[in-house]
Amino acid sequence: MSQKIYIIDDDKNIRTSLKEVLEDEGYEVQVFASGKNCLKQLEKERPSVIFLDVWLNKEDGIDVLKEIKNIYPALPVIMISGHATIELAVQATKMGAADFLEKPLSIQSILEKLEHVLQIKNHSLKDKEIKLEYDELIGTSEQILKVKQAIAQAAKTNARVFIYGENGTGKELVARMIYKNSQRKDKPFVDINCAAIPEELIESELFGHEKGAFTGAIERRIGKFEQANGGTLFLDEICDMSLSTQAKVLRVIEEQQLTRVGGTEKIAIDVRIIAATNIDPLQAIKEGKFREDLYYRLNVIPIIMPPLRERVADIPLLLDYFLKKTIDTNKLKPKVFTPAAIELLTQYDWPGNVRELKNVVERLAILTDSSKIDVDNVRESLFNFTYDREDDFPGLDLRSARREFEKNYIIKALKQFDKNISKTAKFLGMERTHLHKKIKSLNIKIEEI
Repeated sequence: MSQKIYIIDDDKNIRTSLKEVLEDEGYEVQVFASGKNCLKQLEKERPSVIFLDVWLNKEDGIDVLKEIKNIYPALPVIMISGHATIELAVQATKMGAADFLEKPLSIQSILEKLEHVLQIKNHSLKDKEIKLEYDELIGTSEQILKVKQAIAQAAKTNARVFIYGENGTGKELVARMIYKNSQRKDKPFVDINCAAIPEELIESELFGHEKGAFTGAIERRIGKFEQANGGTLFLDEICDMSLSTQAKVLRVIEEQQLTRVGGTEKIAIDVRIIAATNIDPLQAIKEGKFREDLYYRLNVIPIIMPPLRERVADIPLLLDYFLKKTIDTNKLKPKVFTPAAIELLTQYDWPGNVRELKNVVERLAILTDSSKIDVDNVRESLFNFTYDREDDFPGLDLRSARREFEKNYIIKALKQFDKNISKTAKFLGMERTHLHKKIKSLNIKIEEI
């Protein structure tokens, strides 16, 4: 995928010529005649780099730079000026400008500075120390370093955060890390799973209710927003919230005040919102299930949690961490994974992500009698399927073998729990919806089990 570049310049000729130069080099380019229009677009999408003119028609480019860096501190901005001075360059640099270009622009200078800024951005995650007082996110892969950097940046601000990721990837852990590294860490952290609350109760849970507001409301109830006042509210699985409730949440965000169900009093609140979802919100918007205006309100700082299969390098560290934790918690004798066992575990797709890995490690630590957890232990626990003789080996490629392992394992788990999806999903460390998808994709016929 090509990298996207934004250009902010009130001179149409500059916009056009710079756009053509960058597109010839394979970049995707979007141009803006004003900083105001660019800032609106940044609510929806962030580019790799911004080129920003110092002198705009009715705006001061330095003020635009300041606003961009306040909201998106990690976004590189290259300033452009036809009347550059040392003082101006110093001022822009102090405000976070990545570099400075003087007009008339030369193609060589443009490309050299852009390449330099992109190199710094790409290597900064590994070269730059990420300062987090509270860090329970295990891993050193590039994907996890990016997440940690985003957490560190988000924690410095009160900006709303939207976390994306499959079930079991650690979205709630990220939300708590942002909170515990923020200035609000001494204030409440309140969480609510929007998918777990029935639609008829969600508004009362969020906004509270007055006595007599509805049948069963025998006393006043303080909702999650009020409970989190001064602190942080984590709205998990927000895309599962009804459209009517989404509209009311949007109004509370915009007005910074709420009214309890059945009440008339306006209650001012100061809450930092972190939201999360395990589905594609843009697809949910297209399907009419999620409000586009609420999405843009929440999506100030997006954080994408990678699935475990995309950060295989972190699996040995996670295995060691969860094994030691399980041994300490349960007062077990010391155990270690053999290299062959680790290799087998890194080959598995982990549909339940880190949550599933944690459950598997706990099971292995408790059920393995030996001090060494080997391949046979892993196969028996993870796949419940072994090849003891060479004649038994099916000769499948690795992808097909994984699929066969998963299918056999899920079928045996379903048998063990009498086809109860909820109990089977809990045992496997998966969400019910994810297990349903797996059963369908693996062509498992429950009625034939």
